[in-house]
Amino acid sequence: MKKAKAPSPAQDDMRPEYDFTGVPGVRGKHAAAYRQGSTRTVHHSDGTREMTTVHPLEGSIVLDPDVQAYFPDAEAVNRRCTG
Repeated sequence: MKKAKAPSPAQDDMRPEYDFTGVPGVRGKHAAAYRQGSTRTVHHSDGTREMTTVHPLEGSIVLDPDVQAYFPDAEAVNRRCTG
């Protein structure tokens, strides 16, 4: 079987800042920890603390903050993805 040719620079439309060639990565590295949830601590002015465990909702997907500006809710995601 022949190897596929790498795209020529003219065909490659990825921005240079998104080129992670040679950078080691592990798919799903933090997924298990995310599914377990996290603990949120609120420190009140009277000296008390309130600790809450936060778990993601079933089927939820977390977007990076810069992407959230374009997709503030599920309706916006569906509207942009379907046309």
